[in-house]
Amino acid sequence: MKSESHFKGWAKPGPIPPGLAALGGGGVAATETLDAISGHFRLFQLRAGHRFSTDDILTAWYGTSWCPTAMTALDLGSGIGTVGMICAWRLPGAKFVTVEAQSDSSALARKSARYNGLTDRYEIREGDFREAGIVRPDEKFDLITGSPPYFPQGAGVESEHPQKLACRFELRGTVADYCATAAKHLASGGFFACVFPHESAQLARVEAGAREAGLVIVRKRPVVFREGDPALIGLFGLMRADDMPEWFRGQTWTEPELVIRTREGKIHPEYSAVKLAIGFPP
Repeated sequence: MKSESHFKGWAKPGPIPPGLAALGGGGVAATETLDAISGHFRLFQLRAGHRFSTDDILTAWYGTSWCPTAMTALDLGSGIGTVGMICAWRLPGAKFVTVEAQSDSSALARKSARYNGLTDRYEIREGDFREAGIVRPDEKFDLITGSPPYFPQGAGVESEHPQKLACRFELRGTVADYCATAAKHLASGGFFACVFPHESAQLARVEAGAREAGLVIVRKRPVVFREGDPALIGLFGLMRADDMPEWFRGQTWTEPELVIRTREGKIHPEYSAVKLAIGFPP
């Protein structure tokens, strides 16, 4: 597949990956699509399965923005690899470990990693990140990312597709489990970035999970999907309390709202700048 230098007037930045040649003759199956994600990087997705979302894009952008010197990174519950692939594009010198329990999602992520030329620095582990040994006790990471499912089982209409179900409902861990795992594997001064609903009861779950894990939410940013509406999700940046002075541990800096679309439905200028920062068309 030839890699075009421009898309609708936008110049694609970043490295040109090996592409389909890296798959050893394999291509895009009838049940799959191959979609742009960052610069010339692409992502394999199931046509009828989970598709990458704004939540994934923002998690990767937030984590790499506030931990831009990371040399080691871990993505928890990595799914088809959206967050990890974007982070790898933004952190070209970093080595990655991703953990995903669903074999279908892991298989897609492996195809994407080969397509994007990441196999020498991008390890995909299949399993539940809560399992002993899936991430060794001695493994520490400068940056950890996670896009936890938002709802307990039974809290809404559950999809019959296993990918979609696991992305929305807590089949393998809650936000507290993400916090606990991140706390165990953060390197000294490391940063954990995640996304979660901004509604008050859900905010309380993030705060409780962080507190129980010995983490401090050092910054958060509410996200508004349409100008004038309430924030539906928030981006959270957490660090270990032990890595900070005692006086700092009880405070969180709340950033201005990030607006995705204007009242008229157009892409907000700041979100266009966010998309450019992760190598995506504005």
